[in-house]
Amino acid sequence: MEQILDAAEELFSRHGLHGTTLKDVAKQVGVHHTLLNYYFADKKALFDAVFARRAVVTSELRMKALDDYEAACGGKPTIEGALHTFLDTDLDLYINGGEGWKNYAKLGAQVANTPEWGADLMDEHFDPVVLRLIGLLKKAMPDCAPEDIFWGYHFVTGALMLTLARTGRIDKLSGGLARSDDFVAVKERMATFMAAGLRAICA
Repeated sequence: MEQILDAAEELFSRHGLHGTTLKDVAKQVGVHHTLLNYYFADKKALFDAVFARRAVVTSELRMKALDDYEAACGGKPTIEGALHTFLDTDLDLYINGGEGWKNYAKLGAQVANTPEWGADLMDEHFDPVVLRLIGLLKKAMPDCAPEDIFWGYHFVTGALMLTLARTGRIDKLSGGLARSDDFVAVKERMATFMAAGLRAICA
């Protein structure tokens, strides 16, 4: 089963849901496609299983990290602290987790930008941890209008999803000074950049 999910994850991350067939996945694993039909009702069921497998890991890790951070700061979070906890915990998975996690990152970026059905998957797997972050940001900025905090999160997640997609565009634009697969460089900069933006729109 892990081989099937790994192969499907790689293919879905490269070609998307509609560009991958069950036969493609079976061929990659080296089994007959009827085996996949035995385990999964259809291709979307396989896709959902692939997405859920790592979604639960990153959601639980970030939720625990946010809980631990709030306890450590005595219930007085900072904007940078909350954002670093949320973003860095996720980015560490892509830095240290091998190619499987990088494939999942690209897959997540696709799902986040597919309103027809992707929004439902994001809602199902990530709403609790996102709302946990929002709660900490509200504590860090008690005088900020709630809608500005939600807009701030919208911009944060947009930048994160573009990063996870690893399109290579920034590599070309910068002449190689910045690389779309350099998650370490992203981790060093993103939370600080986003905290400044949140402060600006809430001022």
